[in-house]
Amino acid sequence: MKEGPDIARIGALIGDPARANMLTALMSGKALTVTELSAEAGVTLQTASAHLAKLEAGGFVAPRKQGRHKYYALAGDAVVGTLEALMGLAADKGHLRTRTGPRDPALREARVCYNHLAGDMGVRLYRSLLARGHLRTADDGLTASEDGIAFAASFGIDIAQLTAARAPLCRECLDWSERRSHLAGALGRAFLAEIYAKGWAARVPDSRIVRFTPSGRAAFQNAFPVPSETPTSPL
Repeated sequence: MKEGPDIARIGALIGDPARANMLTALMSGKALTVTELSAEAGVTLQTASAHLAKLEAGGFVAPRKQGRHKYYALAGDAVVGTLEALMGLAADKGHLRTRTGPRDPALREARVCYNHLAGDMGVRLYRSLLARGHLRTADDGLTASEDGIAFAASFGIDIAQLTAARAPLCRECLDWSERRSHLAGALGRAFLAEIYAKGWAARVPDSRIVRFTPSGRAAFQNAFPVPSETPTSPL
């Protein structure tokens, strides 16, 4: 018997089309009922329950109860990061399940990745913080500098509350459409929440799309400038 992590088991759990559809739906960051997930997967309630039991046993989803209702959500940042990376790999290799449509450019510009900002705007935020030294990469992961902590506080984020929580403050997440990193973790979640609070953008109902207002887009670009792209020399 081979030693080490059993990636075949993980691949089998994700690889089933119905379970893959459920996991993709949960990337919206919302906790969904069995009924909602069965509709997303295109299967019966009984079949959906069986799939969810397997995903729960595999550590991909976690149930929660509210009153008489039972909801399911993704089981943590590691699951979210894995799914986003797989979505990026699938998109990069041309494995798309549907044709692109009017919603596709909006999804690529700005969307929710579980609880933080993704797409072009999410990558811009991450690149800006990194270029200005607010974020630093190291062998042990991503960290916020003192200047970064000060900037986040000036943006309206309660840093003391974030650092007191058990969740990682900063984490890289590979963006499936941009194929570059965006900011996840408690700080990524807090930046998106503050963007909403400032009225710069709002989430489109029943969608992962985050739509910026014209003035909100201008304010965002001013708050998160990025280094100029290096001009490409003519051949």
